Amino acid sequence: MLDMLVVGGGYVGLAAAVAVKQAAPHLAVEVVEAVPEHVWQKDERASAIIAAATRMLEVLGVWNEILPDAQPINRMIVTDSRTSDPVRPVFLTFDGEVEEGRPFAHMVPNVSMVRALRGAAERLGITIRHGIRATGFTNTGSQCQVSFSDGSTTQTRLLVACDGVRSKLRDMAGIKTVTWEYGQSGIVTTVSHERPHEGVAEEHFLPSGPFAILPLTGNRSSLVWTERTADADRLVESDDLVFEDELQRRFGHKLGEIQVVGGRKAFPLGLTLARSFVAPRLALAGDAAHGIHPISGQGLNLGFKDVAALAQTVVEADRLGLDIGALDVLERYQTWRRFDTFRMGVTTDVLNRLFSNDNTPLRVARDFGLGIVERMPKLKNFFIDQAAGKSSEGPSLLRGEAI
Repeated sequence: MLDMLVVGGGYVGLAAAVAVKQAAPHLAVEVVEAVPEHVWQKDERASAIIAAATRMLEVLGVWNEILPDAQPINRMIVTDSRTSDPVRPVFLTFDGEVEEGRPFAHMVPNVSMVRALRGAAERLGITIRHGIRATGFTNTGSQCQVSFSDGSTTQTRLLVACDGVRSKLRDMAGIKTVTWEYGQSGIVTTVSHERPHEGVAEEHFLPSGPFAILPLTGNRSSLVWTERTADADRLVESDDLVFEDELQRRFGHKLGEIQVVGGRKAFPLGLTLARSFVAPRLALAGDAAHGIHPISGQGLNLGFKDVAALAQTVVEADRLGLDIGALDVLERYQTWRRFDTFRMGVTTDVLNRLFSNDNTPLRVARDFGLGIVERMPKLKNFFIDQAAGKSSEGPSLLRGEAI
């Protein structure tokens, strides 16, 4: 019988398995993943990793492997304009360091992150099974029996659902969600440009939604381009000339000529918050617990915060001789994570509604607000610390400490 079974072999699922196994090597931990083994190597996306998450990855022993592919975000600028405006005034700037030598975030290719976490899992002796879907589970009181698409079954004391925003395990457990769609899609692609970005990230608020330029290593940037869903689908399906012309209009000419160097995909955007993060023998983590708008770049980082809280909950309960799958134990994890998650979900929802429109009075009011923040260094530093996950009371891993 397993002690912990993680369903979902992405960065959140792998990090959860590695964090628990590293701190409690005697626990039997396994990961199952629905997709074939090498699919993760085709992921062209990159993610923003905040300072707190990099501390956790350092403790897990994988950050040094990731670091050569990671681009520090040295500065961030925020603009608010229309696509046709000849000038994009900068209303807000953030310097990138939360402490000397540590930027508030890095941009990391997803492939590099998953590769490093898979390597750590293998070194710790964690089995990763591919091409298998969880088709059902039954709580028998002292354990949970999970059935799979290949006809096999497994018993585990704790089942961790990291199977995405449309989590099947969450549905099987009867956990309801708060869900709504924005009528927007996020176009994700990578571009090269003539001039160096110098580690500057840009968030351009345009009437259809935010257009984020996020620096990667070399003269490359990752783009998260929000459009109304119908327009996003049209752009993704258009020929290269039309796509790059529309892209250049939004990107601007500050970095010279640009060229799309990766694939382009559109992902529908919405808000999904699980009403409960736990059930007997079950814990939700990552997108299975929450899916938010990418306007703040915090989606993955919320998942890593889940990992840090869940791992500490499980390991400390085990050290006390408690049942790691018992509901009263798991409720500590839920208490740790629920308020922060709902607060971030509401914040991103409000920001998206506030900035994804062309209402002139609202534009004047929000630009005035950005200008006020720009002139208040202490308030700016507070926002940076929050974005970087800086806290003296969070889980140990997010502070760079072993459990």
